[in-house]
Amino acid sequence: MNVRPFHLALPTEDLELTRRFYCDMLGCKTGRTSDDWIDLDFFGHQLVFHVTGAGPLPQSHNPVDAHSVPIPHFGVVLTPDAHRTLCERIEGKVNMIIEPSIRFEGTPGEQRTVFFQDPNGYALEFKSFANDDDLFATFDS
Repeated sequence: MNVRPFHLALPTEDLELTRRFYCDMLGCKTGRTSDDWIDLDFFGHQLVFHVTGAGPLPQSHNPVDAHSVPIPHFGVVLTPDAHRTLCERIEGKVNMIIEPSIRFEGTPGEQRTVFFQDPNGYALEFKSFANDDDLFATFDS
């Protein structure tokens, strides 16, 4: 599968705080910037924050495999090693929503996942699969 990068633009009130979190904490690289927006290389995808005066989208939750999952959220599917490394890097340094755990254990969709919050209040999920072919597997596979 030849996956193209996605582009996501979100509001922020503080570009520097956002830059420090995504670059210093998560290891993203900075792209083009201005006084009003910042482009980030978010694991190969383009994540842009704009100063708009608006806060993050309102959040709700949905029950998923015994967890209360924040909606909306976004993130990246990492390799198992990269997921472990990220979890070690953020331990004790982020506002954790759902601690690192295994979801859908013993099913075709089994995955390691972690949810945490960025300084803007956005929920991020990073997950990994032992086999990337399970990304879109159904429970009856």
